[in-house]
Amino acid sequence: MLPSATHAPASPGAHLVTQGNIISTSPALRCLSLGAGIQSSALLALSAEGILPKVDYAIFADTGWEPLAVYRHLDRLEKEIAEPAGIPVLRVSSGNIRQDALDPEHRFASMPLHILNKNGKPGMTRRQCTGEYKIKPIKRKIREILGYPYPNRIPKGIFVEQWVGISTDEWHRAKDADVQYMRNRHPLIVEMDWSRTDCVDYLTSLGLADTPKSSCLGCPFHGNAQWRHIRDTSPAEWADVVEFDAAIRTGNARANATGNRLLGEAFLHRSRVPLSEAPIDHVTAAEWAAAQEKSGAAHPDAGQLEAGVVDGCSPWACRGDADAPVQDDFGQAS
Repeated sequence: MLPSATHAPASPGAHLVTQGNIISTSPALRCLSLGAGIQSSALLALSAEGILPKVDYAIFADTGWEPLAVYRHLDRLEKEIAEPAGIPVLRVSSGNIRQDALDPEHRFASMPLHILNKNGKPGMTRRQCTGEYKIKPIKRKIREILGYPYPNRIPKGIFVEQWVGISTDEWHRAKDADVQYMRNRHPLIVEMDWSRTDCVDYLTSLGLADTPKSSCLGCPFHGNAQWRHIRDTSPAEWADVVEFDAAIRTGNARANATGNRLLGEAFLHRSRVPLSEAPIDHVTAAEWAAAQEKSGAAHPDAGQLEAGVVDGCSPWACRGDADAPVQDDFGQAS
């Protein structure tokens, strides 16, 4: 039996136009921010089945470095869920995050890498990847759909209702967009009162029990279980992330190309050792604490250490926002 909604879905409305000024009574469009993870996949299916109102578009922001399982799942969602319901799936991109990170000619929006500063103190680099590779291409597509590509001004009152897949167990991460022409809505919380478990149960009933987490292949917020899964099930992808981890050890590719020495080292794994040597085989919290005692690094709880970021990467709810990055002196030497 599927979980039931506690609120009736909102009904579509229309715009009222008075003397050329648009008075907003409802969104111009409904769009789903589709990450192809648990929550957003559930929202797409709920809309396709008519349990929630039909969205006009589902938009997938492709970083160019998603796991193969995510691309396969997205293809299946489009063919089996979206197309029969008449919901177009739009794939947008700002480039390939892996290639951009290693290209000295490209302005790279930094990933939240685990770092060791020159004094050995641990920290994280600033997270800019979500804004550049998720939010930016979605905004660009929304403007295009509305008919006001940048730098055209969107008239006051015209907006898109954007559905974001945040469930009740993550309600505190629900937030609005930062532009007036987009208004975030969280139907899993407002209409459905569903937790992540409810979403999993629903997807399982549709034959989608294998829905993957949505995040870059080499996301530094992976837990040990995710790293092991890559290593044990996809040798090619494991080789890819190990190679990338080694390549970013001394940081920004542009700085390296110009001969500027960096004051620190960067890593994909929380242990701040090369990924190929990282302790990913069921390390307990106690073992982690003992291993990090000398460096003074704080360790996460055992659940996060193993599972990593539970809900993957969402443009407006990345779990990385909870961790304040520590920059310290990880930068270019003078």
